[in-house]
Amino acid sequence: MSASQTPTSNKLIVLVVIAVFLTLSFVLANSTSAQAVAETAATTSVSASVAAAGAANAKAIGSVKFPSAGASGSASEASGVSPHLVASSGPPPEDTNRKALEASAGKDAGKLLLRATPVEAQIWVDGKIVGKTPMLLVLAPGKYQIEMRGSRGQTGKSSVALLPRETRELAVKLDSLYPARVISVKP
Repeated sequence: MSASQTPTSNKLIVLVVIAVFLTLSFVLANSTSAQAVAETAATTSVSASVAAAGAANAKAIGSVKFPSAGASGSASEASGVSPHLVASSGPPPEDTNRKALEASAGKDAGKLLLRATPVEAQIWVDGKIVGKTPMLLVLAPGKYQIEMRGSRGQTGKSSVALLPRETRELAVKLDSLYPARVISVKP
């Protein structure tokens, strides 16, 4: 290999390595890390501008002090991590509530098929969310307060008494919380 070809081949190797790195970065990146990068960039830029403004006006406004976690502060507050920014690692509450109801159903459990118009309404049993319609619930015999909430603010409520080993269907027509039209009535 001649001396004039060595720098060209080195440049080619560097370009190939960069292309492979960029390709792998693009393939391995996902929306979650992109969201985190965007939030970090926004926080950093805002924090930097606030810090610069604060440094320029430090004599006028004084230093900013954050409250420390006292005896009533939780462990997450004491560590400086906001509990509002921590994602829940467990199952969604609707799954947990539904499984708890079905686990306590017992051997004489009844079945309740829940439907709503319009479909895909949230189902609340005795004040706890259990999922969306249509749904078949296995419940212990007893009386239950069922509430359904639509995606556009519609609601519907019903009370159901379920007997041992009974299968029932409950279809609820959801009513709008607010009227679609307002009509003026003259006295």
